[in-house]
Amino acid sequence: MSTANHLLEALEPVVAENLDRHLGLAQEWHPHDYIPWSEGRDFAFLGGEDWAPEQSRLSETAKAAMITNLLTEDNLPSYHREIATRFGRDGAWGTWVGRWTAEENRHGIAMRDYLVVTRGVDPVELERARMDYMTSGYDSGDKTPLEAVTYVSFQELATRVSHRNTGKVTNDPVADRMLARISKDENLHMVFYRNIVAAALEIAPDETMRAIADEVIGFEMPGATMAGFRRNSMIIAKAGIYDLRLHHDDVIMPILRHWDIFERTNLGAVGEQARDDLAAFLEGLDTQAASFVERRAENRARAAARSDSDLTLDIAT
Repeated sequence: MSTANHLLEALEPVVAENLDRHLGLAQEWHPHDYIPWSEGRDFAFLGGEDWAPEQSRLSETAKAAMITNLLTEDNLPSYHREIATRFGRDGAWGTWVGRWTAEENRHGIAMRDYLVVTRGVDPVELERARMDYMTSGYDSGDKTPLEAVTYVSFQELATRVSHRNTGKVTNDPVADRMLARISKDENLHMVFYRNIVAAALEIAPDETMRAIADEVIGFEMPGATMAGFRRNSMIIAKAGIYDLRLHHDDVIMPILRHWDIFERTNLGAVGEQARDDLAAFLEGLDTQAASFVERRAENRARAAARSDSDLTLDIAT
């Protein structure tokens, strides 16, 4: 039996315990309850009116965030394959894979129904983007099961932060409430994976610390390969929906603190080196985050000054 399979087997009781915990905490909810169906109407194919930009009440920032988040959720078949391949489909691991997939599927359903019913974005372009992105799929490479469970610990929290902040910038209480509900799922998923890695740190501390360092250093969101991701991610960062500061302060550091990463005394040479690599990376990330926030503040100040100047000229005229 491989080292990876030994670890999966050793973690099975922890998975079972956390699966029971998750099922006890998870609240049933239904995507249709969060959609303002009364706003819906037919498109031209059925004799109605096709989408036009003026029909949307979302800002360009909110559109970029909603589209990016939804397309990321759309690639669920790829994510299911990723975790089913690595964690297996038997026992507690397999039950979790199925439950997680079912819960995640609600997110894309709710978000798409909201955007189509409220005409928040062009549904034709959205469908074309979905087809393109799902066709290319998502491939995390050759991650081990330990690296995969470590990655999703951070990724689930990152998704929670992104959804929650996207809801706020929509300026729509309906969208905000829907994305807040989705964020609760993501948080429970994060806790599940975080607890598995915490157990792995006790069973295989050096191997797990190396996985943590590598996944933090090489982290990227699963939607990074979608068309337009770089442009949309910059819009999202400039709006403060998800940026380096949030990534460092609200995603990476809380999880590392929960695992007592920098206080652990059970590491060998491999684990100590991994922790040193992680510390060096985090120092650089913190510096980059501070620089980004400073530049953003300066840009906002210049934009505000230009706006005030234009207003003064308008009044004078």
